[in-house]
Amino acid sequence: MKHFFLATFFLAFTSFVFAQEKAPKSPHLTVENNGVKIVYGQPSKRGRVIYGELVPYGQVWRTGADQATEITFSKDVTFGGQKVKAGTYTLFTIPDPQTWTVILNSKLGQWGAYDYEKNKSQDVLSVKIKREALSKPVEKLTFTLPGNAVVFEWDDTKLTIPVK
Repeated sequence: MKHFFLATFFLAFTSFVFAQEKAPKSPHLTVENNGVKIVYGQPSKRGRVIYGELVPYGQVWRTGADQATEITFSKDVTFGGQKVKAGTYTLFTIPDPQTWTVILNSKLGQWGAYDYEKNKSQDVLSVKIKREALSKPVEKLTFTLPGNAVVFEWDDTKLTIPVK
């Protein structure tokens, strides 16, 4: 009987450890609404200083984890006040304490922003968006699509990009 309980405990413990090792630190998520779809890796803050350290100011960022974030429009739209044709684009940002630059690039399948400079000629648009400070930090990077906007929140920052 004692061996049965030990074996059961060992099996349960190793199953738990294996499951923990398999859980990704940055799960890949998809959000969709009103003909807009965003696919991104969702990193967590985990006690880190995000902007200005993990994500440097003034440098192109993939705006998520792992493969660069992609945004799809099912029809032609106005994104941040600029016209964009229906299609799928890679979404990059350049963080700044006050105003962020949001970039749509037509080169898909980019890992991070490592090759951005060599693909920069494929930028479709670049728009400046005022950073909103959040009073309470958001632990996990989150994109939402409420109505006619793309909203990005992480740590102490929120961006709202109008989409019509």
